[in-house]
Amino acid sequence: VQLQASGGGLVQAGGSLRLSCAASGLTFGNYVMGWFRQAPGQEREFVAAIMRSGVYYGDSAKGRFTISRDNTKNTVYLQMNSLKPEDTAVYYCAADQGLRAQAMPLQSKIGRIDYWGQGTLVTVSS
Repeated sequence: VQLQASGGGLVQAGGSLRLSCAASGLTFGNYVMGWFRQAPGQEREFVAAIMRSGVYYGDSAKGRFTISRDNTKNTVYLQMNSLKPEDTAVYYCAADQGLRAQAMPLQSKIGRIDYWGQGTLVTVSS
């Protein structure tokens, strides 16, 4: 299984970025797909997750970020708008076999996420 994240980069505060994560080697529709981030010196933080049952956002993403998926392309996206310097982090995509997007944060906390991508760096300048 491979999760290939892309789309990170340097952007000014207030700008936008769209991250993509292309999955291969798994039955994409059977997996909750999500995004996490980790800033230097900080713990990994849940950002957003999506499944057929719906979407679920972490507090930092609500109102600014939108997660979506294209099951025909085995790809999950994270549209990030109104970016702030505190959004600077390495963003990781994740895949976890299940039914509920809301379960992904807990699955991460207990170390039960099935697959992780390699991460893409997002830097937001002030």
